[in-house]
Amino acid sequence: MITTLTTVTPDVLAEIQEEMALRRTGELFLLFPLGSQFDHLIVLGLSKLGLYCLVADPAKITAAQVRLLAPKGIILSGGPASVHVEVPSFDGAIFDLGIPVLGICLGFQLWAHHAGFTVAPAERREFGVHVFTRSEDASTLLADVPQQSMVQQSHGDEVLDADAELHVLGSTNNTTVAAAHWRNLWGVQFHPEVSHTEYGAQVLENFCRIICGAQDYYPVEDEAERKVGQLTDQIGASRILLALSGGSDSSVVAYLLKHAVWEVPGRIRAVYIRGIDRPDDEAFVHQYFGNQSWLELVVVDASEQFVAALAGQTTMKAKRVAMRGVYKQVLEDEAARFGASFIAQGTLYTDISESGGGHAAGAGKAQIKLHHNTGLGFSLAELTPLDDNVKDTARAIGKVLGVPEELLYRHPFPGPGLVVRIDGEATSDKLRIARAADGIYIAELRHAGLYDTIWQAGAVVTNSMVTCTKGDDQVSGLELCLWAVWSVNGFTATWAELPTEFLRRVSLRLTNEIPELGVVTYRISDKPPTTIEWG
Repeated sequence: MITTLTTVTPDVLAEIQEEMALRRTGELFLLFPLGSQFDHLIVLGLSKLGLYCLVADPAKITAAQVRLLAPKGIILSGGPASVHVEVPSFDGAIFDLGIPVLGICLGFQLWAHHAGFTVAPAERREFGVHVFTRSEDASTLLADVPQQSMVQQSHGDEVLDADAELHVLGSTNNTTVAAAHWRNLWGVQFHPEVSHTEYGAQVLENFCRIICGAQDYYPVEDEAERKVGQLTDQIGASRILLALSGGSDSSVVAYLLKHAVWEVPGRIRAVYIRGIDRPDDEAFVHQYFGNQSWLELVVVDASEQFVAALAGQTTMKAKRVAMRGVYKQVLEDEAARFGASFIAQGTLYTDISESGGGHAAGAGKAQIKLHHNTGLGFSLAELTPLDDNVKDTARAIGKVLGVPEELLYRHPFPGPGLVVRIDGEATSDKLRIARAADGIYIAELRHAGLYDTIWQAGAVVTNSMVTCTKGDDQVSGLELCLWAVWSVNGFTATWAELPTEFLRRVSLRLTNEIPELGVVTYRISDKPPTTIEWG
């Protein structure tokens, strides 16, 4: 699957067509991310509308390539740069194609500068939430937005309204041009993708539906009904064992099965496997699935089996392979105890594709990484109702079926669990430390209101030992490395600049509450060159 578009060739076009077929759509939107920490929320916002938004590299995709793609609309995000200093790489000829463009913050300033309007340093910069006042003759971009609403601002430059050709759509106390329109170009100085902008989702929907004329939405209700019907026919009166992790994919499968068996008790047993998981995962499973009449939850502590299988394994690939064996055996054993005829998993098309399968043509695919839930060869039939879905269409189905949003939009987490957040061999001690550290870190991110602004975050137990002092003693302690990233889709990422006071508080908790830790560091590398996960 294409994660970030960097070129347009016949092979790339074929891949896009394959994904569009999966999404049941003939329409495409392009997002050019310019470095905003909120870029991923734009893609998420369009996916909630049932639209296909492909991320395009602004430094590599040209107007000629955009013309080949023929998108319904184009969005340019905000970013830390300026049209005057460190101008982001972007082919301005894209603005002249006649395709509707929505520029957000820097994206707005970029097209305004290209069109010849004045962009200058603001006399009073705006950060945080401000009151936005819509113009009386505001256009379709602001349809159903009240005359005054709260918007999230974050900018040092502004577009001036000296030219009468620029149609100003709204303002704030400090910014005369907080939204504007010129020809096929639309712009907002605020960030509609964040929750602090009261009617931001409406602005994105207006751009896509009204201005771009999008009509080909993912038929989520039809797909949900189709999948439920298929499962009902497949299952009959049989019992099903479900591998349940607390993540979005397996949660959606749980709800598909719920509807397929008409909520009849005793038909579904969900197995949560403890051992290489995060405490947050188990807490979510108990909270949302521990008291359901239509599902029996069983927690299997496979810690000893995982540690035995991982003994002596030091590379990330070897650890991935080792944990797969334990994962398979636990599910096989529980299926036998329950008398199940099927094992169900939340396997996506993306998982199959990255593991080297799922291609539509005859050419082979490279194995990007071996997923824990593919190619296991169970001794009984396997149900993977989401294997023709990508992440956002699976989430859309889950939303229709009633899966709580808190489950649907959690941070991505690797199937191999904490084994890829441990340097070298994953021993029982290191797994315990990693689990405790992750629990503290994620809890503090949630408490500080930072969790939803971050694309993914983690804590890595390294092999480094440092000299430290606790009390009156000199001791040695492990180094723990925290990381958090802003990203759109995980293909590229920028390290998240978390507040210093937040990091100080987390560090104090970690080193006080986990005796083995001697020092906490924070990773400030982007992807590339590093990867998001430690390995």
